[in-house]
Amino acid sequence: MKKNLIVLTFLCLPFLSAAQEQPAATDFNLDFEKKTPGQTLPDKWIQWGTGYQLFTDSTEKHNGKNAVLIKAPSPIPPGKFGCVATTIPAAYSGKEIELRGYLKFKDVTSGWVGLVMQIDGNTGTLQLNNMQKEGIRGTADWKEYHIKLPYPRSAAKIHVGALTTGPGELWVDDLELLIDGKPFYEAPAKQPFAAELDKEFDKGSNIVIDNLTPALVADLSDLGKLWGFLKYYHPAVKHGNHNWDYALFRILPQLTNAKSKVAKEKALYQWIKKLGPVQPGTAQPDIADAKLKPTLEWLSNPSIGKELRALLDTIKNAQKTDESYYIGQYPGVGNPEFKNEHPYPQMQYSDSGYRLLGLYRYWNMIEYFFPYKYLIKEDWQAVLTEFIPKFIKATDETSYKLAALELIGKVQDTHANVYNQQGALNRYFGEKYAPAQLTFIENKPVVTDYYNAALGEKSGLKIGDIVEKINGKTIAQLIKEKLPYSPASNYPTQLRVLASNLLRTNDSTISVSIRRNDKVQDLTVPAFGTNQVNIYANYNKTDTCFKMINPDIAYLYPGKWKNAYMSKLTPEISKSKGLIIDMRCYPSDFMVFSFGPYLLPEAKPFVKFTIGSIQSPGIFTFTPNLSIGRSNPEYYKGKIILIINENTQSQAEYTSMTFKTAPNITVIGSTTAGADGNLSAIVLPGNIRTGISGVGIYYPDGKETQQVGIVPDLEVKPTIQGITAGKDELLDKAVMLLSESK
Repeated sequence: MKKNLIVLTFLCLPFLSAAQEQPAATDFNLDFEKKTPGQTLPDKWIQWGTGYQLFTDSTEKHNGKNAVLIKAPSPIPPGKFGCVATTIPAAYSGKEIELRGYLKFKDVTSGWVGLVMQIDGNTGTLQLNNMQKEGIRGTADWKEYHIKLPYPRSAAKIHVGALTTGPGELWVDDLELLIDGKPFYEAPAKQPFAAELDKEFDKGSNIVIDNLTPALVADLSDLGKLWGFLKYYHPAVKHGNHNWDYALFRILPQLTNAKSKVAKEKALYQWIKKLGPVQPGTAQPDIADAKLKPTLEWLSNPSIGKELRALLDTIKNAQKTDESYYIGQYPGVGNPEFKNEHPYPQMQYSDSGYRLLGLYRYWNMIEYFFPYKYLIKEDWQAVLTEFIPKFIKATDETSYKLAALELIGKVQDTHANVYNQQGALNRYFGEKYAPAQLTFIENKPVVTDYYNAALGEKSGLKIGDIVEKINGKTIAQLIKEKLPYSPASNYPTQLRVLASNLLRTNDSTISVSIRRNDKVQDLTVPAFGTNQVNIYANYNKTDTCFKMINPDIAYLYPGKWKNAYMSKLTPEISKSKGLIIDMRCYPSDFMVFSFGPYLLPEAKPFVKFTIGSIQSPGIFTFTPNLSIGRSNPEYYKGKIILIINENTQSQAEYTSMTFKTAPNITVIGSTTAGADGNLSAIVLPGNIRTGISGVGIYYPDGKETQQVGIVPDLEVKPTIQGITAGKDELLDKAVMLLSESK
């Protein structure tokens, strides 16, 4: 589950590295007063988002010489927004950060305007506020607004600015940034951890592993487990006293060059002792009702020498702390924040050490902080051993990233994929797309829509076509080839992921054999770059959040819903005898505690969570049940049909759990994506961006939704015949069920 905010991915904003002296406010031009002649925007500022026009306005301003004007196009293309932004290095220490600024706006009749502040760390966005919740719109003269966020120690960049998602015009002027109530440039400089001063291997690990024997694989597997255990348990590492990536590069040669088991153990013992003293604590209590416990039995394996075994036991039971350099928990939620993980975007893929680091880093994140580790079908310990040869032999970018993608697929979590597939992975799957969208219907890939209607109609493919071969390969062959690189929680969702990669190529055309009207045809389908084909064109495609299908049946589409519509729409919904909620989308607003109570006559428990532990990594314990609703005699009393399918994912699944508690509700469709729990971002060497479901989501009786998904009361799936005829068979079934219940 994840609240739907526009996340501004400031990958193109310049990173302003910290100087020896703290910069002054004027260095960042927050008041827009500095402008180079001939430039459209003030110095240091850029446009983010597309479709809107941005200007420096010297006529309409709050103070000084300049303001910035953001002007909406007419009409506004779907998904577009206008934003002016700049980046400030997070070189300052403090607890809370505040952005203030003056806004003036005119004729913003929909969407919203606001200040925006986004705090990024190495793994991605740590904090974000873009004032979406405030729903500011309309026409208003200059007024000061402000937003506050926690200021994480692991912050790397501070992005600030203003944005609008609606029509009309927005002016912004006189921004101020404060840390703990004072101007940011007066805040103390952030003092680096010792780990951040270690630069020895910045240009390469110098690790070469050529002769990979079974014995060496076993040693490397043991080292991977030990390295991860020390990363999350040793007090000196938790305090940031050691660059733990580079510590791996120091011990690896000692291990691989050791001539005997005794020599290996001696090297490991001395390596660990040099980390620093360990204050003994008490043995970890056995939490009987823990949902998940750490797998640390290997620490007491008799094959480990007595002296080393005793040292590891002391570390396991060391004095506990909630602070850790490499791991934290997001406030208010508790999902893991993987901190201070360097992305190494310039790594050489021929470097064995960095590739092995990628494997170790990911494997241990799952080992200690994935709430659904127990659902992984394979022995996770064995997966580490299996992938050591794959990562060692992956000596180029493509093979390394494919190995990482295959590893990510092992956790069976639809949240877990490689998000930034530019470069090698994009070339592997194909940089060009046919203009048609495929969906598996009746276990066959079928053309169900076009990414670009004009190009799609010219391509030769028609809605309802069954694809049987692509470039001479059967669908069975392609599934076998691509399924390992299609991460998802369950097989239907894997097919959803796989389908999106079938009609891709690096050529200008794709040879496709299709079946239409029970006849096979061979087509040469043109392929286009993403500048011509928008592969996200059909995301949340329905053009309205609410309509009356007939006088008795209301229809609600959460993909376009806004909580601001509640007061206007619920009186209309209340007049109906039946309500269809079409959750084959991602909600555009967080409906759980706004719309959810409207469906219930009284409070009812609907969920509980499991949260991990920084003190005892690997343990996950249950929270109390969370309830929804209150005493509400004005609740919706008609019958409800909730439609779901494999596109119902994350927040959509969490919202569905809530709505399922309503009386007189029937869930129809097919199993959902099975990926619930706030997303925790992960970055691996080579700047591979991925993530996991970071919190366990369960029904009050303890049953999980992960992998299982939301299971419908009545299974209804589209058919090829229905797709060809242009029918929405699930919606038709919902209408029929409500009509029969009158």
